[in-house]
Amino acid sequence: MKPLILDLPYPSAADLTTDVRSGNIISFGYATLKGEISAVLQYVYHRFYFGIINKEDADALMSIALAEMRHIDILGEAMLRLGVSPRYVQCPNTYAYYNTSQVSKATSPAKMLMDDVESEMNAIADYQKMLFALKNEQVAAIIQRIILDEQLHLDTFKKLLEKYSDKNNGKNS
Repeated sequence: MKPLILDLPYPSAADLTTDVRSGNIISFGYATLKGEISAVLQYVYHRFYFGIINKEDADALMSIALAEMRHIDILGEAMLRLGVSPRYVQCPNTYAYYNTSQVSKATSPAKMLMDDVESEMNAIADYQKMLFALKNEQVAAIIQRIILDEQLHLDTFKKLLEKYSDKNNGKNS
């Protein structure tokens, strides 16, 4: 199974040098309560439920989770090169460790997909906020590329939501 990503290269983090400010800014996409790690856990959890309903849809969720794992890898490497430890914390420079409190606990198809759509919309908005704060063009290019994948994920979740909304004839699940 392959991650659901656009067929475009990611800008390299290999040439990044110490820039703690930029590292702290992008850390919010990494392991905060609404960051990439939460997305992976949520989409894998939802995949289990969709596995019972429709294997193809479950595979789509797993492909998105794999893409988010790739984003974790990219952000973690960039943070480290920028001088920020890629720790699993809710805010940079704290010891408030990551927890799963914001991972959706929904189990019905429509609610799971609504939560997934919301997660992607929040991710895009958070990454766009990062772009406004970033002065480092190399780091901004990495974030812009990740946003493109997040938009693809959002479109995919919206299509799935439409499919399951049609199955329920407009009823909320």
